[in-house]
Amino acid sequence: MIKTVVEVVGMSCGMCESHINDAVRNAFKVRKVTSSRTKQQTEILSDTPLNEAALQNVINGLGYRALAVHSGPYEKKGLFSFRK
Repeated sequence: MIKTVVEVVGMSCGMCESHINDAVRNAFKVRKVTSSRTKQQTEILSDTPLNEAALQNVINGLGYRALAVHSGPYEKKGLFSFRK
């Protein structure tokens, strides 16, 4: 699984977070999307890497500014992950 983090400027409320989450879900096949206005970022979990330019275009098209995009492998951490 791939974790993609996008720095997003312009979110000011919970509806802004929902607006971005819905747009990303509609534009890409993803497992999970969460946005945080306090952290100014959106985290996306997907099975395949996302097109970073297309992702920025979707967010910018909503009136927000997508800055840096960081992607990397994601490993789910379970209850007993500290034993590894």
